[in-house]
Amino acid sequence: MSAVTTARNVRIAVWTILAAFLVTGVIWFAVFAANKPAPTAPAAAADAQLVRDDSHRVTSPATEKAQLVEFLDFECESCRAAEPLVQELKQEYGDRITFVHRYYPLPGHANSGTAALAVEAAARQGKYEQMAARLFEAQPQWGEQQDSQAALFRTYAEELRLDMNQYDTDVAAEETKERIRRDVADGKALGVTGTPTFFLDGKKLTLNSEAQFRQLLDDAAR
Repeated sequence: MSAVTTARNVRIAVWTILAAFLVTGVIWFAVFAANKPAPTAPAAAADAQLVRDDSHRVTSPATEKAQLVEFLDFECESCRAAEPLVQELKQEYGDRITFVHRYYPLPGHANSGTAALAVEAAARQGKYEQMAARLFEAQPQWGEQQDSQAALFRTYAEELRLDMNQYDTDVAAEETKERIRRDVADGKALGVTGTPTFFLDGKKLTLNSEAQFRQLLDDAAR
């Protein structure tokens, strides 16, 4: 099988996974399966914000033409499958489009909330993208596990040479949990029903192909 055919098959697999997500019915979401902090009231639609001051902007164009917001779950196989394409698009459009990540851990994933806590704790030491990439890379190792993977995530933090006392403090902090709850509440109010969900300049996207995705970004970046 040629490299071109292999690449084409990978692309088809990615969009098959995303299409399967798009036809899935509405799912009711919680924030943490493992930590189970006291719930907070979901944001009313009028109060929901697509991008907040503390949202993770993973590109910083000198002149912003548009914003692409992704609600994601680090245990979501569709998010992992889409990640190589998203990274390509960041390279192509990151000088004109601000790419924004927001947390949306799903209740069907036992460690998605724990993963979000690990990433946010790393973010507080300037290592958001590095920890996010590590979790996606290692997802086949820890995904779909029913026991807590917090200890494994801590080893990833050590690999990134984080201050581990600070990491442990931030993982356990109510402020960190509330940060993720707020993303989920905004997503629910904005109509997010699964991951990955993309918004381009405030409009929720229904994606059918890579070509369509690129065209939308092309149009927005002009």
